[in-house]
Amino acid sequence: MPDLDALRSDIDRHAEADAPGPDARDAFERLLDALESGEVRAAEKAEDGTWTANAWVKRGILLGFRLGEIVEQSVPGFAFFDKDTYPTQPIGLDRGVRVVPGGSTVRRGSYLAPGVVCMPPMYVNVGAYVGSGTMVDSHALVGSCGQIGERVHLSAAAQVGGVLEPIGAAPVVIEDDVFVGGGCGVYEGTVVREGAVLAAGVILTRSTRVYDLANETVLRSSADAPLEIPAGAVVVPGSRAVDSDFGRQHGLSLSAPCIVKYRDASTDASTTLEDALR
Repeated sequence: MPDLDALRSDIDRHAEADAPGPDARDAFERLLDALESGEVRAAEKAEDGTWTANAWVKRGILLGFRLGEIVEQSVPGFAFFDKDTYPTQPIGLDRGVRVVPGGSTVRRGSYLAPGVVCMPPMYVNVGAYVGSGTMVDSHALVGSCGQIGERVHLSAAAQVGGVLEPIGAAPVVIEDDVFVGGGCGVYEGTVVREGAVLAAGVILTRSTRVYDLANETVLRSSADAPLEIPAGAVVVPGSRAVDSDFGRQHGLSLSAPCIVKYRDASTDASTTLEDALR
């Protein structure tokens, strides 16, 4: 177990310096090791359920870009040129992670728990955390510092947005047992609570209004809190009319995701395929 207080102190010292010292690279590598082992996370959940960014971790990740130099990282048939501080992450058989052949990439400084399944092609960026039993399906993205719980299914082309700046901004969080349908996009610090279901094509951002038909309420972010999808909510794409003369004249409408119900036995039955695939 690394000395996290010492690591945090070293990262803060080098990140705040105009010119990082000669041991900055060592501190940065220790941070990547701690992220990859799951001993450090870019965001943590408090006892009251609030998710908060670990600002020092994000400072350390940004420090890596300052320290790095662009080098060739090509493989046969594909040319890649990136900072040498952020190569792809080698994953051995001992990790217990399934990486199905076909062109997926996991970047250094991200955590994949045993039992994660990676379907090609997919991408996990630096600072991300992916819990046990989760499937990251084809063309899915887990952005920088994204926090994904256990037994989650990120369906084909699902996008979990990343965030490094501003430093204090919390990343997107997908809690345990969430189903994210194909082509969904979850961005800008949105929190999807455990057991929720996002139907294919749902887009959630900080400015999105979500209409809870079951409880007849409207969910949205506030100045000091992100958009949150409640536990067990079943969210589908929807629309609402543009209430202006021009909008009515042209029949315009805006995206308005709707919670049509909360998860029950019949919903669970429709997702049992997930267990068969793992």
